[in-house]
Amino acid sequence: MDKENRALIIIDVQKAFDDNKWGGRNNLTAEENISRILTFWREKGWQVIHIQHKSDNPNSLFHPNNEGFTIKELVAPIEEEVIIIKKTNSSFIGTNLEEFLKLNHITTVVITGLTTPHCVSTTTRMSGNLGFNTYLISDATAAFGIKDQNDNYYDAETIHNVSLATLNEEFATILTTVQLLDILK
Repeated sequence: MDKENRALIIIDVQKAFDDNKWGGRNNLTAEENISRILTFWREKGWQVIHIQHKSDNPNSLFHPNNEGFTIKELVAPIEEEVIIIKKTNSSFIGTNLEEFLKLNHITTVVITGLTTPHCVSTTTRMSGNLGFNTYLISDATAAFGIKDQNDNYYDAETIHNVSLATLNEEFATILTTVQLLDILK
């Protein structure tokens, strides 16, 4: 892993995902793992980028007037950290993320956040396609169970693991929190 020019990207770790409407979730320690990585990153003085999902729909949990819009305290940004607001699944669409990374000569990104098959996956794919050296931290993201078009239910762990499998080695290097921290020490 490139020891220089790296950024930690924390995607959508917002209170909206605490709502019961999402159903069962895997990896209940994802936020704790993100916090461990964030603490390490801050100690090194490396670039941290928080991505925050915003909906224009006043009924959405992600609307700025609703508590769900708030980034969870465990990984809340501090003053000098960048916050990028997005409205789509990709942290690159309709934002200045790509421009920010390039202007700051960042070539390596480490991706964490919520949820694995949606915003995390979409951002990871685009990061890889845009040529960034991309790492996705498997236990610093999580998924919820979902139904398919035929009403078949897939549990959260299956969704998470299949999502990671579709990204592995084609779009990103998949590591655990411990593996990442061992590499960076």
